[in-house]
Amino acid sequence: MPLLKLETTADLSDDNRKSLLPALSKIVAETIGKPETYVMVSINPAAILMAGNPGDAAFVDIRSIGGLSTQVNQQLSKRISTLLNQSLGIAPNRVYLNFSDVDASNWGWNGSTFG
Repeated sequence: MPLLKLETTADLSDDNRKSLLPALSKIVAETIGKPETYVMVSINPAAILMAGNPGDAAFVDIRSIGGLSTQVNQQLSKRISTLLNQSLGIAPNRVYLNFSDVDASNWGWNGSTFG
């Protein structure tokens, strides 16, 4: 049920995409404390202007039914920003992250909802 959506201006090779997907999935599962079997990750190209300047940037949207908190969000922000910097060369100050705690009744899966 945790979902991480990455939108980025960085040019993603197939190899980058294939290595980022499992790395992001693992970070989410470990940091939030949910089984990775429930984690979904998507990566999409985007047109982003940040601070009035073009260039490599990223927006990361993380949603979960529970598991998010001030401490968890800080760890996710640090780990994901570090990974994006190492993998894609995106400076941490060019990454915005959004965290949303979703009510279980508002999350559907397998023909039903979690709540």
